[in-house]
Amino acid sequence: MAEGRRGVLSLGVFLIIIVIAVMLYVAQVIDWTLIIPVVLIFSGCWTVALAAIRVSNPVKYERGPFSTFAWGLLLIAAGGAWFLFAFNPLYSLALILFVFGALAIAAALRRK
Repeated sequence: MAEGRRGVLSLGVFLIIIVIAVMLYVAQVIDWTLIIPVVLIFSGCWTVALAAIRVSNPVKYERGPFSTFAWGLLLIAAGGAWFLFAFNPLYSLALILFVFGALAIAAALRRK
């Protein structure tokens, strides 16, 4: 898949993510203060999906799939920590530490 097509695809997915977050607010599933964390979480999920696409179709001189996966996981962790902070700040801290630990283990076990 060409990089330009991935950009357009990502823009479309991001717009759909914003619509989903707004619809969750309208349906009173989340508070308005949680719209941005929900967008971060879903954007992280899309970034992880992009990492899977990059594994099957790597392009020279482009960010690697592991790096893209790590950024997606960090987006999910940031959004999840922000979301959990509304309930208990210790859950946020535990989630961030868990993700950093998992990334450190994955980086240590990664083979080139």
